[in-house]
Amino acid sequence: MLELKRRYILTIVAVLGLIVLAATFLSSGKARASHSDDPPTRTVAVALVTRAPLKSGLRLSGEFRPYQEVDLHAKVAGYIRHIYVDVGDKVKEGQTLAVLEIPELNAQVAGAQADIGRSRDAIRRAENDVQRAESTHAAAHSAYSRLKQASAARPGLIAEQELDDSFARDKESEAQVGSAQAALAEAKSQLSVAEANQQHYAALEAYAQITAPFSGVITKRYADTGALIQAGTSSNTQAMPVVRLAQWSRLRLVLPVPESAVPGLRLGEDVAVRVPSLNRTFQGKVARFADALSDETRTMHTEIDVGNSDGTLVDGMYAETDLQLKQPQNSLTVPIQAVQRNGDSGRVLVVANGAVEERTVKLGAEGNERIEILSGVSEGDSVIVGNLSEFQPGEKVQPKVIGDRAKSGEGV
Repeated sequence: MLELKRRYILTIVAVLGLIVLAATFLSSGKARASHSDDPPTRTVAVALVTRAPLKSGLRLSGEFRPYQEVDLHAKVAGYIRHIYVDVGDKVKEGQTLAVLEIPELNAQVAGAQADIGRSRDAIRRAENDVQRAESTHAAAHSAYSRLKQASAARPGLIAEQELDDSFARDKESEAQVGSAQAALAEAKSQLSVAEANQQHYAALEAYAQITAPFSGVITKRYADTGALIQAGTSSNTQAMPVVRLAQWSRLRLVLPVPESAVPGLRLGEDVAVRVPSLNRTFQGKVARFADALSDETRTMHTEIDVGNSDGTLVDGMYAETDLQLKQPQNSLTVPIQAVQRNGDSGRVLVVANGAVEERTVKLGAEGNERIEILSGVSEGDSVIVGNLSEFQPGEKVQPKVIGDRAKSGEGV
């Protein structure tokens, strides 16, 4: 009897256990089904909005050009009598490069010199005439004065006709003095004209010597001995230069700086210029820029001066440099990959309370890795970095801050 009762109790316990197991299994199945309907929460890489100095560098390439380069023309037309230089010759400022033969100009110089001599002779003659006229006038005036005094002392002693004739001679001699003085002034004017002509022809004769306006290197020779050279000042567009001279002691590295980098250019900044063909680096300085953008390329002509006293660098040689642009020192910044740009504004995705928020931001200066944010986010906000198109506003995400550089500002 007891054995039967014990079996009955065990059977009831087993049945109840099976019921509990079945209920547990069904409950867990429904839970799993319910969770499988919800999308999993994604982990996204975010960076913190921080304040840090922006450092921006720009690598540009360009070609060296001579600091000065000019084609030397003759001031007057003539034949080359001697040419003393050739391609590659180094010359000093003021050095004679070529001498022209100009026979007609030599004759004009001699004629002008002769005119000066003739004018000086005319001046001497005019001076003698003035002295003679003054002496004659002095004698005539003295004679008239004595006759007039005698006539006044004893009326009727001197005939009126004689007194009138003496007065006429006095006035005539006075007029001759004025005429002689005018002739002297004219002779002096003729001398000034002759001297001006002589100086003009002498200056032209000096142009027969073609000299170097600055120290440099002859890069091209256009003419040889005996060649006829036209005057460079004539309207003839076919006037041929004699030589081309380039200053190579200092060179210009010409760079096209893009529009976005123009505000950061600093005049006088020292830069390192690398020349790959020489495997060397030279020191240069930002010397000048155009202050105007090219309509075609939207770049600004910028020049770096580089010393070349030893002549290592040559015209046309390729070089590159890293320009450090002037940027703000304490800016609110985010990684460049966190921004979708649209001109001066942009779009960022901020993770707040586990959800994605889209915000429009105003952009400022741009550095190598980070960009300045003028408005739209606050310091400490978490912004999604990269693949912004994969996220939608309101989406639940799990943020994960990437790297410590965003916190410390290193590598900005």
